[in-house]
Amino acid sequence: MKIAVLGSLESWYVRDLRRAAEDRHEVLPVTFRRLRSQLTSRAASPDIAAETSYFSDEANLAQADAVLVRTMPPGSLEQVVLRMDVLGQLEAAGTLVVNPPRAIETAVDKYLATARLREAGLDIPATCVCQTCEDAMEAFARLGGDVVVKPIFGAEGRGITRLTDEALALRAFKMLEQLGAVIYLQRFVEHEGGDLRLLVIGSRVLGMRRTNKLDWRTNVSRGAKTAPLEVSEELAELALRAAAAVGAPLAGVDLLPGRDGRLYAIEVNGVPGWRALARTLSVDVGRLVVEYLETMAAR
Repeated sequence: MKIAVLGSLESWYVRDLRRAAEDRHEVLPVTFRRLRSQLTSRAASPDIAAETSYFSDEANLAQADAVLVRTMPPGSLEQVVLRMDVLGQLEAAGTLVVNPPRAIETAVDKYLATARLREAGLDIPATCVCQTCEDAMEAFARLGGDVVVKPIFGAEGRGITRLTDEALALRAFKMLEQLGAVIYLQRFVEHEGGDLRLLVIGSRVLGMRRTNKLDWRTNVSRGAKTAPLEVSEELAELALRAAAAVGAPLAGVDLLPGRDGRLYAIEVNGVPGWRALARTLSVDVGRLVVEYLETMAAR
């Protein structure tokens, strides 16, 4: 089986997947930036076979049995739309794409993902999304004057700020409005300095606890410590429901236990990593991902 991995050519994940695939499968790293498409027609070019090809410098994705999306790098609107179009065309042609392009679009959009989580019956922090400083200040007051401001697109805690001061909030919202940004605010959830990261691989759910005594953000990239988590039936059900809400069979689900006793769904990551989880649990997650791709490609 040929597995094309959309991500960095030097990624740890490419190496891990190659190790897990052993000599059974070929793992080909592909970069989004060099992605291009070629369309031909028999009528216009009788000497050329009618086909649609999707190339990078490394592979023709149309020849891959599975495409695993490992990253979604920033780009212009046109670039992002092209990347999603290519993935959508591949999926429509019968190539296994994980995660599906629509799932990636949903998960990367915090507003849409949060709305889907709410529709699926999960608890979410009170949230307001707006475009003007005036509306943001009204939301700041309505949410209790203690909010978390997040870029609507982003990951690993980048660009996330907690605001508790009205003057600082006003300055931040004015700047965001001037930049033409969507202002995404959530009420800060009081917690004990830790959350739960659940990794969904098809019907399987793995989990770990993350705690950070130095920062209210619990991302491993920001110094959080990890510990194994026994995934109960309740946690597994919540994780699977969250992943299904955005349509992602491979997903990282972040759940935050609040001091009020509620378990809040904070985010669903459509391009989840597993390096810290594999280390924490001493589980070969890369092999589980390869086995999942094997199973789905055989259907």
